[in-house]
Amino acid sequence: MVLLTVRLPPGATLADALARLELAEEDVDTAFGLVPIDPGTGLYAVRVAEEASHRAANTAGGPSPTPRSPPMALRDPHDRHAPPSG
Repeated sequence: MVLLTVRLPPGATLADALARLELAEEDVDTAFGLVPIDPGTGLYAVRVAEEASHRAANTAGGPSPTPRSPPMALRDPHDRHAPPSG
């Protein structure tokens, strides 16, 4: 899955994003939904299947790889696999 950014009007829904990106519901992570990044400027994020991202990239802000690990601030400080903070 990859993240796409999309510009939509205020109060937009996941259905609005699907229509704008010309994608079907099965192309997106509906549990992730439509996440406002900067709703004041109409910027939202949606998680889509990699294949679908190529189809939608022309109408979206472009794909952004989904991080494989959480940011350090979200990691358990007692996790021995986490790199030391510094």
